[in-house]
Amino acid sequence: MITYTVDKGQYITMEESLKRHPEGKRGMYVNLTNRCTCACTFCLRSLKKMNTEMTLWLETEPTLEEAEKALDAAPWEYIKEVIFCGFGEPTMRLDDVVTLLRYVKKNHPDIATRINTNGLSDLNYHRDTAPDFDGHILDTVSISLNASNKERYLALTRSQFGIQSYEAMLDFAQQCKRYVPQVILTVVDHVENQEEIDKCRDICQQRGLNLRVRAYEGN
Repeated sequence: MITYTVDKGQYITMEESLKRHPEGKRGMYVNLTNRCTCACTFCLRSLKKMNTEMTLWLETEPTLEEAEKALDAAPWEYIKEVIFCGFGEPTMRLDDVVTLLRYVKKNHPDIATRINTNGLSDLNYHRDTAPDFDGHILDTVSISLNASNKERYLALTRSQFGIQSYEAMLDFAQQCKRYVPQVILTVVDHVENQEEIDKCRDICQQRGLNLRVRAYEGN
């Protein structure tokens, strides 16, 4: 449920993390679910592993109480950021994520928080979900843009919500600007060529959003 990283693409236990890097802060990755509303063609979910030394696949979903206990036991002196992500889409458990974000900020207000999401929670819950992050509980939301148009997006993500998914994701991103200081959209290198990435960058600039090109973590 909880892994740590100081090296890009390496999700490991805190014990192993401290062996490799006894000093310095690191990211804490919290995975609450394997479930997702997309089945991206480039996703490693089907392999149930990543290019790491530790699987992120959950045999069972942790309860909210189990997640809070795990956070209580974390060595916070080594943590710089808490990131909700994993094999699944974290907003599949939106209420629990929001509760845990509040929990982190209440007990560790100086720790940065982030969610990595497909940005389709509005379609999943049939409402505007960006206001759930109001209250200075979330510092960064990273949303998978993936493509420069709705047809390409659907072909890549195979979203269960169909062709409406692309615009819903962009609308969610723009709504998040009202509640979250940093809104970042991402595309994956080795999945899109430079021309497509440039088009994605233009879309972000037109909407006042930031684009990050993510490294593909497959073999």
